[in-house]
Amino acid sequence: MKSNNKWGSRLGFILATAGAAIGLGNLWKFPYLMGRNGGFTFLIAYLVFIVILGLPVMITEMSLGRKTGHNPVLAYNSIHPHAKIVGYFGVLAAFVIPSYYSIIGGWILKYFFSYLTTGAAPADFGAFISQPVEPLVWFFLFMLMVALICYFGVSGIEKASSFMMPCLFLLLLVIIGRSVTMPDASKGLAFIFRPRFNDFSLSSISAALGQVFYSLSLCMGITITYGSYLSKDVNIPKSCCHIAILDTIIAILAGMAIFPAVFSCGLEPASGPSLIFVTLPEVFAALPGGAFFAALFFALVFFAAVTSAVALLEVSISFVTGSWNWSRRRAVVLLSIMIFLMGIPSSLSFGPLAEVSILNYNIFDFVCMLTDNIFLPLGGIFMCYYIGWKWRPDRLIDEIERDGQPFRLARIWIFLIRYMTPIMVGIVTLTGFYGVLQTVTG
Repeated sequence: MKSNNKWGSRLGFILATAGAAIGLGNLWKFPYLMGRNGGFTFLIAYLVFIVILGLPVMITEMSLGRKTGHNPVLAYNSIHPHAKIVGYFGVLAAFVIPSYYSIIGGWILKYFFSYLTTGAAPADFGAFISQPVEPLVWFFLFMLMVALICYFGVSGIEKASSFMMPCLFLLLLVIIGRSVTMPDASKGLAFIFRPRFNDFSLSSISAALGQVFYSLSLCMGITITYGSYLSKDVNIPKSCCHIAILDTIIAILAGMAIFPAVFSCGLEPASGPSLIFVTLPEVFAALPGGAFFAALFFALVFFAAVTSAVALLEVSISFVTGSWNWSRRRAVVLLSIMIFLMGIPSSLSFGPLAEVSILNYNIFDFVCMLTDNIFLPLGGIFMCYYIGWKWRPDRLIDEIERDGQPFRLARIWIFLIRYMTPIMVGIVTLTGFYGVLQTVTG
């Protein structure tokens, strides 16, 4: 049963798909990885992997989605009955990720409203997330906003993305304008942009590969789902390039917005939630008009979180409406409730369930590990096998050329999908499993 949903415009499609890729990891992880792994040298490696890993996989998933008009499971089933496992990995990841991703989204909402109402961040981040009730309330509110956008279908997603993505870009420019004019801001720019070959190593290459894989939301079912709503006159390779460029530009601009201010205040850059919720509030507290810029910053982070969470929920909605014949209304309501209930233990893992451990992970980190290190990489490995060898990627060339433009890099794309992409996805998979093994064995 093919979907009748279609994007209203090419720009809306690009902004929605870019919004799906531009998430919290772009805003705190990518700039930090640049700084810790050779600065500009890391950026060059990342761009190379975008070309030889990110774009080939995006083109493959998007063209498969448009060709079949199906959700990920049915799309892969049209290739080979056994290939459904690839779609199931993607749908499962897209269903589980919002259960912890939206918890962080709730924290962002809390900080945004705290700056709006009190002019300051919550006094103690650790104390806030360890509470049993309040984080769940903000988690619920964030999930409710995501569900409301998805409730209105592709049209709702497109309208939300068309508003949020330009706002995100403008807010970033405003914060960059303030950040780079602070004393010693050049130290922060040097941290992320200065080439430092001594800091670039094999682990840096692995980090760049992994960042490409996760930053572009590969093998999560998102690109297939959004591709299934795409009209036949859209140039897929060009659209994928635009999305990858937007994703990379936003990540670099985020570094220019954050790290000059961090270094100007003499603080140590950190990766992950501690940067957003601990370090940056100290920066804003030291700035004249800091509450205003803090509210702007958490607004832009909120936009990035929402557009990604919407895309993840839409994958599950597409699956149950296409495979189980659920109505969109039923799918949005029931899936949102299920995701919220599934996320409660992860939220409580910072408080009442803090002592609960699974393979040396707390509940929150264990769920993250399942998606990041198992579902997504294994889905990528199976995707390379079924598309590259069992079914052959050249069957998608006619679909890619539906807009009337020849796919001049077709042979290179086939070579990459068959040989280079499996190797690089394999590296990401092995690196992930090695990290899991280190944690499990202590």
